[in-house]
Amino acid sequence: MGYYLPEIFIHLRTQARVDEMRVVLPDVSDLLLICTESGLGLDQALGRVSQEISRSSPMVAAEFQLTNLEIRAGASRSTALRNLALRVKLEDLSRFAAMLIQADRFGTGIATALRIQSETMRGQRMQRAEEAAAKVPTKMLLPLVFCIFPVLMTVILGPAVIRLLSIMSDTPVQ
Repeated sequence: MGYYLPEIFIHLRTQARVDEMRVVLPDVSDLLLICTESGLGLDQALGRVSQEISRSSPMVAAEFQLTNLEIRAGASRSTALRNLALRVKLEDLSRFAAMLIQADRFGTGIATALRIQSETMRGQRMQRAEEAAAKVPTKMLLPLVFCIFPVLMTVILGPAVIRLLSIMSDTPVQ
């Protein structure tokens, strides 16, 4: 137990961090889009987004702040973004970092790339929500059958059974 328990704990904590990043990443992308469209560079936008998102998700803010600090310390933007993707190990974030690296390398507009990425991420979030909603009836089946249905049948059939028993006990046996 002492061997497996820490590993299970670390796996659960890692999964919680990845799930939080998956949920917050579309909002981060939208904030980056707003910042870059308002005239900030990508480095300044990353710093501003990490400040703004810190209220709702301190973990995500810390990751983006660390990326911003790497860039300020002299690492190239592409290296810092790759390190961000390696630290979190989330497919959506890897695609996001690759998109920012490509936009920076080829000189295309970061705002346009961020707008497309934001729409894609929001669509994926909607698909995950629809998928989870489609699983709800299946998950509700067992509690419904074993907890609610027997009580409902007792309430509905209870008076009829009592009446039937009282009628059968009053009639003489022939």
